[in-house]
Amino acid sequence: MKMIRRTMIGLALGSTLFAQEAVVARGKYLVEEVAKCQSCHTAKSGSGDLDKTKWLKGTMLDVKPVNDIPKWHATSPDITSTSALWRRWGMDGLVKFLETGKNPRGNAADVPMPAYQLQHDDAVAIVTYLKSLP
Repeated sequence: MKMIRRTMIGLALGSTLFAQEAVVARGKYLVEEVAKCQSCHTAKSGSGDLDKTKWLKGTMLDVKPVNDIPKWHATSPDITSTSALWRRWGMDGLVKFLETGKNPRGNAADVPMPAYQLQHDDAVAIVTYLKSLP
């Protein structure tokens, strides 16, 4: 009886881990292949390639408007789980931001950040992936 119980607990834990891995993989896909977050949130090396050691850690943007645009940001923030942004907003705040395009105080994203309005599951997947990063 104990063996069956342990097997069932092991299967449940394995199933939970597999489900979590699937959410992280979905988030990685959305971040890297759909939204292309790394284009603005990852520094480039001297050769112009993305610096994988600074993945999504924020950087100076290499684009700026020809004319002045109010609230234009010349830098992008670190969006990994060790950032000041995570400490301020937390997982729930980041999910809300991706669902509504508004930060936890209710303000819209400053340009050039797009005001995403994602489905809840997609927002959770992205934030779960970001949380998995160092």
